Amino acid sequence: MRSIAHLNALRAFEATARHQSFSLAAQELNVTPAAVGQLVRTLEDWLGSPLFVRSTSGRARLVTTEVAEQALPDIRAGLERLAAGLERLRTGSAGGVLTVTVSPAFAAKWLLPRIERFQAAWPETDLRLDTSLKPVDFVAQRIDVGVRYGRGQWPGLAAEKLMDEEVYPVCAPALLAKATLQVPDDLRGQVLIHDQSVDTSTGFASWQAWLRHAGVQGVPTDRGLRINNSAAVLQAAIDGQGVALARSVMAHDDLAAGRLVRLFPQVRLESTLAYYVVYRPECIAQPKVAAFRDWLLREAHGPA
Repeated sequence: MRSIAHLNALRAFEATARHQSFSLAAQELNVTPAAVGQLVRTLEDWLGSPLFVRSTSGRARLVTTEVAEQALPDIRAGLERLAAGLERLRTGSAGGVLTVTVSPAFAAKWLLPRIERFQAAWPETDLRLDTSLKPVDFVAQRIDVGVRYGRGQWPGLAAEKLMDEEVYPVCAPALLAKATLQVPDDLRGQVLIHDQSVDTSTGFASWQAWLRHAGVQGVPTDRGLRINNSAAVLQAAIDGQGVALARSVMAHDDLAAGRLVRLFPQVRLESTLAYYVVYRPECIAQPKVAAFRDWLLREAHGPA
């Protein structure tokens, strides 16, 4: 077609052919059925031949003519290539909006305290954080890049390890000052704060696993404070509400600032899970995605 004047008409024709209905096509295109009908008629007038006939059997529906049916594959391929070209134009520079998915706790305890350094290096990129505990559909929700916690395998996504993690007990300095907490057996009588943000069936370490690793028996783990957000777990410990089983990545800044104290450093338990930067393989060529991936790796492997 020599002009893009009929581009909207082609979209209306393709949607109508797929749905066999002006009304359903209109819902998809977010216009009125009358507008879809008018676009199709404009295309028919330009071509000088009809594109649809009314079905006379069963429910009323629109059926493409033989010539129109033969043309549909090329039209669909052309529309898909146009959409891909527009997306390439939209994402072809480091500027624009970069949508990042992370858990609420990771955002609060690790990413946000550091994000100013990325913004200073890439001021033309506007960040949009999508914080969720559940995996999201990168395509449907137009996610550019994310950080996930697990074993490094997510269908359809490339994953690069960002940080390993250790699990250990922590408490507030004020609690340590008034309680005897020199060896793991001293946890008897303390309120244990449980992190339930990750299912233990995935390999996430629990108090039971840590105590077993430390060779401690008789400490009740069926009671205590249970929270499904790692940042809130640490805050409860900072507030002196008990002893938390902390994740090292989440607790790093609080330990460095003296808000928390690590207990029993002689007991080391490495998590079987780790943090990964994830993205669709075809998107890493986008400058803004590559820039954020590289920045995350530098932050994780450099001084925190």
